[in-house]
Parts: sequence; structure tokens; C-alpha cells
Amino acid sequence: MDKVLVTGGSGFIGSWCVLTLLQAGYAVRTTVRDLRKEPTLRAQLHGAAEFEDADFEDARLTVVRAELQSDDGWADAVAGCTYVLHVASPTLRNAPESEEAMIAAARDGVLRILRAARDASVRRVVLTSAFGAIGYGHPRRSAPYTEQDWTNVDADIAPYQKSKTLAERAAWQFIRDEGDGLEFAAVHPVAVLGPVLGPDDPPSLRTIRGMLEGSVPACPPFGTSWVDVRDVADLHLRAMTDPAAAGERWLASAGRSLRMVEVARILRERLGDRAAKAPTRELPVVLARVLGIVNPQLRALRPQLGQDFDATSAKAERILGWKPRPVGDTIAETAESLLAHGALSV
Repeated sequence: MDKVLVTGGSGFIGSWCVLTLLQAGYAVRTTVRDLRKEPTLRAQLHGAAEFEDADFEDARLTVVRAELQSDDGWADAVAGCTYVLHVASPTLRNAPESEEAMIAAARDGVLRILRAARDASVRRVVLTSAFGAIGYGHPRRSAPYTEQDWTNVDADIAPYQKSKTLAERAAWQFIRDEGDGLEFAAVHPVAVLGPVLGPDDPPSLRTIRGMLEGSVPACPPFGTSWVDVRDVADLHLRAMTDPAAAGERWLASAGRSLRMVEVARILRERLGDRAAKAPTRELPVVLARVLGIVNPQLRALRPQLGQDFDATSAKAERILGWKPRPVGDTIAETAESLLAHGALSV
């Protein structure tokens, strides 16, 4: 039985990667920053397994403590592992205060994992990168983004996108210069939705939550592609094991870009009265820019306003046989999950 290390197993994507690996028969070791999270993580995985009608064996899961900012614990964490899924990274929720600190945390963290994996003779590391490392800082375009694209870090982009880009570039450079045969692949999810495993508040789900709560009176004028977290986990597994996946980047997207107002429309159609507070109109771009002067959320979206961030997963579908769920189903199931877990503030 191959053993897989998943960093950041208590996170939204990480926890679904853990469950997907367990369902596929692997032994899993996962890292958390605080071991007090272990009982909650196990309980959430059991709940998700029941939701997915799948088996869950506690004996095949080990939870250990390790932090990306320290070398402590990583040699033991990777020991005996055939594969590593490096999911943990600074997010919009736990980001360091400065751009420089966020970039350093992401870059140094991935290099720390790669060194430990190489020294432990791990076969392959799969990095959870992001669309943020592909589609930002470019002139407006109609063609969908692909794995050939890289975010322009010299443009006006947010620290998160810059950190994901520079961390991934550092990883590829390490593999070229110091990898010593270590295989590497990167998965790039677009905006990630899907069922939550508990009353947590993943930043990626705040759009849906805000629409259900009525805290988004009008939709910001931009669009992006979307993907289900369960399909993201499945693509990690394929990138981990398929011989064709090594040395490649893989976009995870369920289809064309959807404007925020289209997402709201799907919520109203699928959930009826329970989504009655979802907005029905889109802000004009000029007004959104003006409101961004006083509204922090709109100000953070300034580089995205008026754009459609379209991405294609044709490569993963063609080469790895990956097939994502319909995005409408994912949006509806995300909302149902938030409602079921009492994750709304009203």
C-alpha cells in the first residue's frame, strides 16, 4: 500500500484530497499546524464519506504536526511516502500582512517540501498551484487561458496571485537544478466550489455565501471559470499517478467563464426561495471602480473588473481522462452544503 503525504489536510482542498486518497486505497499521512484539529478533521472526513457513500478507515490516516515556516517535522512527515500532495499554502484567510512575507511563505514552503521529498526518495510531488499563477496581469483577451500561460508578476496584481506564481516558478527551478530525479507536477484550480465538510468558511465559498445572505446587493462585473473541489482532488490523484502527468501543469476548470450574475441566476433557479436574496443585476464597470474607492472588497477586485477569466481543461481531459462535474450542479450543491451546515450569518 503506497503512502501519500498531504500537506494542509484540514483545509478545503486538502481535506477532500485526503478523503479521495483514502477512498482509492492509499495510506495517508497529513500535516496540520495544530494537532487539536485532528478530531474535527476525522469527524468531517467521516461525514463526507457518508455523503459520498464511501468507506473511511481511520487506521489508514495519520495526522502529524508541521509548519511551512519551519524545517521541524518535515523529514519525519515525508519518511516512507511514495508521493506528496503539497496543498498547504498561505491563503486569503491566513495570509501574512505584507506582500513580501506572503511571497516568502509560499516560496520557502514549497522549497522546504521539495527538499524533504527529494531527500526521502519520494517518487513524485504534486503542487496545488492556482489559476492565479496563470491568468493575471495580461491584457484583456477572449481566448481561454491554458497551461502555457503564466501570470505577469510585474503587472498590477494582488499579493496572492504573485505569491502563487513565484512559488511555482521556484519549484520548477528547483526540480531542474536540484531535483535529482524527483518527479513534479502542478495542478491549477480556477475558482473552487463544492460541499463543505463542516461549519468552516473557506474563502473560495464566500461568493456563494454572500449571495445567499443578501450581502451582495449587485454582482461585481467580471466572470471566471469554476470547478468542484471533488474534481480538483481527483485531478491531484491523476497527476500523482499517471506517467504522462510528470513534468506538466494541469488546469482544473469545469467549463467556460460565468459572470457573477450568472452564478446568482443559477442559485435562484436551483434553490428557489432559499436563494431569494441572490442579486439580480450586475454593477456597471465604471460604477464598480468608483465604489472601489470606499469598498475594500471591490477595491481588491479592481484588476478583474470588466474581464472574463476563461480557462480550459482540455489538456487534462484529453491526456489524463479527467472529467469535471457540470458547474451548475456544483453551484447548487455548494449552496445546499452551506445551508445544511449553518454556515450563513443570517
